[in-house]
Amino acid sequence: MMKKIKTTEAVGHVLQHDITEIIPGEFKGRAFKKGHIITEEDIPHLLRLGKDHIFVFELGEDKIHENEGAMILGKLGQGENISLGSEIKEGKINFNSSIDGILKVDSEKLFELNMLGEISFATLPNNIPVKKGELVGGARIIPLVIEKEKMDRAKDLIKEPILNVRPYKKYKVGIITTGNEVFYGRIEDKFGPVILEKLKPYNSEIIGQALCPDDKEIIKEKAREFLDKGATMIIFTGGMSVDPDDMTPTSIIELGGKLISYGAPVLPGSMFLLSYLGDIPMMGLPGCVMFAKKTVFDLVLGRVMTGEKLTKADIMRYATGGLCQSCEICHYPNCTFGK
Repeated sequence: MMKKIKTTEAVGHVLQHDITEIIPGEFKGRAFKKGHIITEEDIPHLLRLGKDHIFVFELGEDKIHENEGAMILGKLGQGENISLGSEIKEGKINFNSSIDGILKVDSEKLFELNMLGEISFATLPNNIPVKKGELVGGARIIPLVIEKEKMDRAKDLIKEPILNVRPYKKYKVGIITTGNEVFYGRIEDKFGPVILEKLKPYNSEIIGQALCPDDKEIIKEKAREFLDKGATMIIFTGGMSVDPDDMTPTSIIELGGKLISYGAPVLPGSMFLLSYLGDIPMMGLPGCVMFAKKTVFDLVLGRVMTGEKLTKADIMRYATGGLCQSCEICHYPNCTFGK
């Protein structure tokens, strides 16, 4: 509740308006800002400014100040590998990633929290790659004071932190490139260098690359050789179409494990395959990965590199935002692709 009171009785109240100070020839500006909690030390200064009475918010026991509310939002948002901004002011708090990784946002709980009203909590998109120190979210209390009961409801609603960043793991990767045209030297392999470049940011160990003809028994044999060498991820390139002589999908499926999806609602990249042999991800990459700037592989790779085991539903949710606009200058991940 806002009211006019004597300045000498204002300690602990919240200032409802900015108070300007003018020192001729030296200073003109804000001495106290709206939302400031008045202290004992502020009283002489306010009186010197001619403020015998001021308008304040009276907190009482049922209301809390915006900055205290922001501290509560900080606790509700700060999960694994999330650091809080160094300063809370005007009811706002920032969230930063403390590592390189993939941002995970509990979007449904975030929606429910904002639906309480008088709270603004915004984040980067779920599953976006982020860098250490990057701003990933911001939250604030909209009014100068907020009902304590509303913040209690927020705490009851959010049982697990809204924001987390999953770190990348170091994988041992085997690359299998299929196709008679490459195996017999009719054309140069262009896939290998592209895959190596895409794996660079993840500091993974590349066990090797094997060239295979369109023979599923040979493809499976090379995959088993990589597994025997300790591979924890296998990437297959080439031969991913539905043509009868393209053996890669059949080879991956016959290796066993769990097929997650052969096909994805993403362009470019609709013929992508994801399977897990135990905890070992096996990905079959369509030809577009070789020449397109960004494809389904870019959307999935970071998440797989954190150890997350994707489901068919995870792949199908890429449909909205799954169309790359093939911009002349690529701004991924700061674009609509995969969002």
